[in-house]
Amino acid sequence: MAHNALNVLGTALVPCSYDPLTGYYRDGCCNTDKHDHGSHVICAKVTQPFLEFSLARGNDLVTPKPEYRFAGLKAGDRWCLCALRWKEALDAGVAPPVVLESTHVKVLEFVTMEQLQQHQL
Repeated sequence: MAHNALNVLGTALVPCSYDPLTGYYRDGCCNTDKHDHGSHVICAKVTQPFLEFSLARGNDLVTPKPEYRFAGLKAGDRWCLCALRWKEALDAGVAPPVVLESTHVKVLEFVTMEQLQQHQL
């Protein structure tokens, strides 16, 4: 697990959400490592348009999946999103707002700081 991770502001990564419990490691943070092939590094406050967009792309974030201890998301929840899914949503005009202090610096391999700042919460 990534410890002492940095956010896009260059400071310590702040937890994204404990309720719902998010992150690749389900530790509340958008931590990542080489095993996280989706790069779940963007802390976003999901919106209904984004949830519908994601569902249309085959990623159902709404339906509860108790076997994964996942209650399903609703608009307003914070969640660690895959960098490329957020970029795809950005290109489609439905990118949800981002919590910069909770977004892992690795995201800058996929999107620019300017794009993040334009969508910061």
